[in-house]
Amino acid sequence: MAKDKMSFDSAVKEIETILEKIEGGDLGVDELAEKVSRVTELLKTCRDRLYKTEEQINKILGGS
Repeated sequence: MAKDKMSFDSAVKEIETILEKIEGGDLGVDELAEKVSRVTELLKTCRDRLYKTEEQINKILGGS
């Protein structure tokens, strides 16, 4: 799913699912590397969404 199309809640849910798999210890090294990379992308998506939301709130409240 494209980063711009994914909702914050969907990203968080996917992160939680991946973390459960990692904590389960059933992943091979290659799959673990893929999952860590995916979580990194999802965290960036979440940070971007939060930053944009903060900007919108500041505009509404008359902040910078």
